[in-house]
Amino acid sequence: MTTIASSKDAMAQARVRMEKAVEDFRKELAGTRTGRANVTLLDHIRVDYHGTSMPVNQLGTLSVPEPTLIVISPWDPSAVPLIDKAIRTSDLGLNPRTTGKSSVCRFLP
Repeated sequence: MTTIASSKDAMAQARVRMEKAVEDFRKELAGTRTGRANVTLLDHIRVDYHGTSMPVNQLGTLSVPEPTLIVISPWDPSAVPLIDKAIRTSDLGLNPRTTGKSSVCRFLP
């Protein structure tokens, strides 16, 4: 009886670990550079906005007007330098260009 219970526990634990591994792999694939800009590349970048660490996508609108360009249009224009700093210090190796009310990231294939 104890082997059945322990087998069920082992299966449940294995299922949870496998689901976590698949989710981690999906996140890694979303951040893969394919030569085309994708807003999911910026998902892990967090900005210190008024003392709170927030994801970039919660501070404004992210769009891809060209295959090698991501435009971030924050709702609060005072957040532009904060977003710029967060992108520059990230491990993506991007150099954003600020255009007053928005921040532009150009990706090289």
